Amino acid sequence: MRTKLSAKYVIAFDGARHILLRDGQVVFEGNSIVFVGRDYPGSCDEELDCGNAIISPGFVDLDALGDIDHGLIHCEAPKEIENHLIWSRAYYEKGSREILSAEEEAFKSLYAYVQLIRHGVTTAMPITSVYYKRWAETYEEIEAAAHHAGRLGLRVYLGPSYQSGMRVVNPDGTWEVLFNEDEGRRGLERAVRFVEEFDGAYDGRVCGVLVPERIECQTEENLLVTRAAADRLGCRVRLHAAQGSFEYGWIRNRHGLTPIQYLDRLGFLGRTTLIPHVLYTQGYSEIHDDPVGDDVALLARTGTTVIHCPLVYARSGAALESFGRYRRAGVNMAMGTDTFPPDMLAAIRIGSIMARCVDRAREGNTYADFFEAATLGGARALGRDDLGRIAAGARADMIVLDLDGLDVGTIDDPLRTIVNSGTSREVRHSIIDGRFVMRDRVIEGVDEAELRDRAQAYYEKMRMGYWERSDGSLTPEQLFPGSFPEK
Repeated sequence: MRTKLSAKYVIAFDGARHILLRDGQVVFEGNSIVFVGRDYPGSCDEELDCGNAIISPGFVDLDALGDIDHGLIHCEAPKEIENHLIWSRAYYEKGSREILSAEEEAFKSLYAYVQLIRHGVTTAMPITSVYYKRWAETYEEIEAAAHHAGRLGLRVYLGPSYQSGMRVVNPDGTWEVLFNEDEGRRGLERAVRFVEEFDGAYDGRVCGVLVPERIECQTEENLLVTRAAADRLGCRVRLHAAQGSFEYGWIRNRHGLTPIQYLDRLGFLGRTTLIPHVLYTQGYSEIHDDPVGDDVALLARTGTTVIHCPLVYARSGAALESFGRYRRAGVNMAMGTDTFPPDMLAAIRIGSIMARCVDRAREGNTYADFFEAATLGGARALGRDDLGRIAAGARADMIVLDLDGLDVGTIDDPLRTIVNSGTSREVRHSIIDGRFVMRDRVIEGVDEAELRDRAQAYYEKMRMGYWERSDGSLTPEQLFPGSFPEK
């Protein structure tokens, strides 16, 4: 089956960088692109003229929302409520339980992956919250997630999360991490088993990855065994680190090093290591102990990828300091959405705005710089020179962004226009591995009304799980206040 797409604009790849091709064509056969240019001389089984649109590489989202988002609960919680949204020590000591059923936990990834496709993500490394879990992700829910991704056609790097500790709040309001090393060891064993059993499934679109939970919730032993396991399995490993003040202080107090320095001492950094966030490095405005060293240079030297998730931080008034500084230092920057909606265009727009505010400069912080991170940077992080680009020989992973909507406005530079004025609702078609997984915003076999209703029921049940895990001093109405009082 040979298919030709035509559009007013194609964001193509010339072997070194993205270029803009006007009135271009992309031809793919099977799962590979065979032609990018104009006036394709051969015949095709299907021809689709997309008109006033951009044919773009699909987005590579390496911290992609894989569940029903809890962001609405946290994003505007006042100070007096924040401590009630993590586990109370009393709840931890009593013993936790699963709030959602196995069927509900299997459903959440279906809902999330449909959303990723609708928002133009073609390669995802999902993340889910463990705030409302018994401890971490189960093997069964990630097994279900793999099958959902496989049937939908989404390319995923997937594995069950695990942790050796849980962050809790004490009765006096202080935070600490309480450890259960057996949970961490068993979780890592499950994660290794998943990679061994699922890596390469669904014609290679499901790939295994080790995804331990945040750094302060890991023992040194589990980090070392994780690194060794990833090397043995030949897979990537993603670990959240340098992302918050509590974590930064916890690692500094226990090890006398910054989180990045600690990981370097363990031999954890490297080209197969991906770290989301990484705000807390030397020079960050919230660090007041002036540690010796240069974390950003360390990341660059080791080839470690930083996954930048600007939208989720912007909502809390924080920003990386800065995207441009990390890029100029030689750090490979990739992108993640990490929240709902998983709108990469919004992440690019907000990220660029925040970076310009921090740097007081446009250079290195343009929409094009962020777009490159969301495509080529993500592909580099995965060691894939066949993703994140539209070029002959690359995988046929691409999206069509519609420029015809009145709300998009007048068109100047097409990338600048779609990022500045559009949303991921402008994604009309999505093609992954040579298959139309969404055509005219329709995903075959998906009942959107059913998804919406089931997701809302899941969310209501999940939200009450937060109240169950708190110390009970607030009523649900007090814990989840609305923007306006209800009458």
